[in-house]
Amino acid sequence: MVYEDAPKPVPDPGDVLVKVHATSVNPIDWKGRAGYLKMLSEYPMPFIVGWDVSGVVESVGKDVTQWKPGDEVYGRPDIWRQGAYAEYVAVRAGEIARKPKNLDHVHCAALPLVGLTAWQALFEAADLKPGQKVLIHAAAGGVGHLAVQFAKVKGLYVAGTASGRNQDFLKQLGCDLPINYETTRFEDVVQDFDAVIESMGGEIRNRSWKVLKKGGILVALIGPPASEDDAKAHGVRATIIWAQSKPEHLDEIARLADAGQVHPEIAAVFPLREAAKAHELIQTEHVRGKIVLQVI
Repeated sequence: MVYEDAPKPVPDPGDVLVKVHATSVNPIDWKGRAGYLKMLSEYPMPFIVGWDVSGVVESVGKDVTQWKPGDEVYGRPDIWRQGAYAEYVAVRAGEIARKPKNLDHVHCAALPLVGLTAWQALFEAADLKPGQKVLIHAAAGGVGHLAVQFAKVKGLYVAGTASGRNQDFLKQLGCDLPINYETTRFEDVVQDFDAVIESMGGEIRNRSWKVLKKGGILVALIGPPASEDDAKAHGVRATIIWAQSKPEHLDEIARLADAGQVHPEIAAVFPLREAAKAHELIQTEHVRGKIVLQVI
């Protein structure tokens, strides 16, 4: 990873050029940098990573009518285009929404990718309704801590796994059943749940089947896809999601943030020039909430 000058993006007719105030660091950033996404697509080099943005519209393409210079926006740009670890990023007009008014750019930048992932896992893939039960693995992490908050706003019963040091944090988020994975096997205390939101794979996924009720669903956030044979053997369903940039979901997340019902946890803020240090931190895989890169 190199910090250097790069050409200012030129927006396509359907694009918005955003002056980046902040972006955030997600696992996909370092995995893409390290080459783990090559099986999906080859990035053109040199490539700028970063798929969260909060900033101000600088200019718009000739076909864009819904945005104008000066609008404060946030969103998740297309991960196959040049990203937001930069002073400017060109995004499609339909990939952004108005940022929450009550949050600064640093906190807004922490929301889009993980917020969209959590929202779509809970309410599209799992289609959960008030009163149902969900187990959220890595509940103190980027996706997890927002998933807990979204689930509670929508009236779900939530169990969540985290380390011992994050148990009080889970309680603060509203988690009904915080589980310390260092001392407790989650399948010993969770039974007959409607859904599991899982970003771990491997042994954690294999142990998660048995906590679901018949007809329940396991929603995987990382590959490989959950085994259909394993799901059928337990009488449950399985799916894997790749979050989509839906402005209507960003609008709903912004509404909840402005109402004080959802708040992103910031683990650390780095200046853009120290993005490499931010990657070293996220690769420990023990970050509470989100890491943000502040550009302005």
